[in-house]
Amino acid sequence: MEDPGKSERVLRVGGGNGGKDEKAEEVCANKRAKNERNTAEKEDQENEESEEKERVQKVREGSHAGSPWKGGWVISERLAINVSGMRYETQLRTLAQFPDSLLGDPRRRLRYYDPLRNELFLDRNRACFDAILYFYQSGGRLRRPTNVPLDVFLEELEFYELGEDVLARFKDDEGFPKDDERPLPVNECQKRLWMLFEHPESSSGARIIAIISVMVIVVSIIIFCLETLPEFRSEREQMEEYLHQAHSTNSSVSVPATSSLFYDPFFIVETICICWFSFELLMRFSCSPSKTHFFKDFMNVIDFTAILPYFITLGTELAKSKGGTPAMSLAIVRVIRLVRVFRIFKLSRHSKGLQILGQTLRASMRELGLLIFFLFIGVILFSSAIYFAEADNKETAFVSIPYAFWWAVVTMTTVGYGDMYPETVWGKLVGSMCAIAGVLTISLPVPVIVSNFSYFYHRETMCDDRMEYTHVKTSIWEKYADEDTEGEKDLLALEGMYVPLNGSVPGGPYAGRDAGRKAGNVHIREPLVTQV
Repeated sequence: MEDPGKSERVLRVGGGNGGKDEKAEEVCANKRAKNERNTAEKEDQENEESEEKERVQKVREGSHAGSPWKGGWVISERLAINVSGMRYETQLRTLAQFPDSLLGDPRRRLRYYDPLRNELFLDRNRACFDAILYFYQSGGRLRRPTNVPLDVFLEELEFYELGEDVLARFKDDEGFPKDDERPLPVNECQKRLWMLFEHPESSSGARIIAIISVMVIVVSIIIFCLETLPEFRSEREQMEEYLHQAHSTNSSVSVPATSSLFYDPFFIVETICICWFSFELLMRFSCSPSKTHFFKDFMNVIDFTAILPYFITLGTELAKSKGGTPAMSLAIVRVIRLVRVFRIFKLSRHSKGLQILGQTLRASMRELGLLIFFLFIGVILFSSAIYFAEADNKETAFVSIPYAFWWAVVTMTTVGYGDMYPETVWGKLVGSMCAIAGVLTISLPVPVIVSNFSYFYHRETMCDDRMEYTHVKTSIWEKYADEDTEGEKDLLALEGMYVPLNGSVPGGPYAGRDAGRKAGNVHIREPLVTQV
């Protein structure tokens, strides 16, 4: 018979072995899961590394193909630019914003690349390059430095090949007149006549015609002034007044032949001048390529206005010579004759000074408007103040506010004719304030107008510099352009790829050739120029 305690101990032992087996199985399961996770992570890491290698390979292939900005991370590298010893650094993606420019196109800037220093070398103006680099950094904003002459900056813009639209926008900002296309007549004879009368700088014959035209204009203006002298004016005015009075009373008047206007020497000289003006205007009109554009030109309007009073006066004289009644009063005739003074503006066609003055006034319209507005406000204020200040003076000349306008204008412009002046203490105080306010009002916008005139004058004088200058050759590879050497082939094989300053991109054909080179950067000796 078995012992019950023994059998119970056997059962306890068997139960303990079963618990250990379950724990061992759980540990094994955890190890297998951990191994599987490690394997999966290794596979993912290997896949990422393989993808990264493929991407790097594509970048290298793209860079060797001459397109470094297409590779992604290559465009974020820096490029060193040496401008006459001044060293600049910028990112390639900054220059890549304008791929059609000199610095934005790797193939075009390749001829300025120095592989020994791993930089671009440009033998150009330093001060101008600050504005050029800012153009790339700002995304297209071009500002000329104040210490750089306009013609020098224009040459630099043409060198860096920023584009015709950028150059046109810069000229517009600088106030250059727009160069409108000047069409020429199709007919060869009309073309020659058009160049002869419209463009004085085209030939020596055109210059002679321009000189004759200026002389005729001067003679016409002199005649216009001399006929107003008392020695020559009295007889003509008395005859005109007598004729108008006679026609107004319907009485018969016999006009002597010697008193006719057609025998007046001033009228004869005026007729000769008008014949030249009319001939010149008709020739330009008949040869003009566009009749509509011809009438829209302001100078042609002035030419037509200059000859119109003569024909009106001629028609009036012919009507009077036939015994007709004058159709216009004497005052209207005098006003029409006054229009002849506009002939002086015909000189602007041949005078650079008048053209500069016109450009200055056109550019200063805002300042002129402010000047007139300030004067208008001052005239209203001080004319009202002087009227009420002098109201108690019975003998005052300021009988109303409109009468005081003239005094306010004369005082604010510091002319002071003395025909009207205040007599009371308060009136003199108002007059003093008016004079001081006028000086301050005029002094504010006038310097801007003077500055515009100075700018246009200096720009015109700079444009008149006709000497031919040859800029120094900047490309460092032009010396070997005609030599077919093996070294040249290696240099041209760069195809626009530049080694970045941090050396993170392979150095291309020159990487690792010598022990002194590292990642395409050459360390041979100290720099030849001072790097700032």
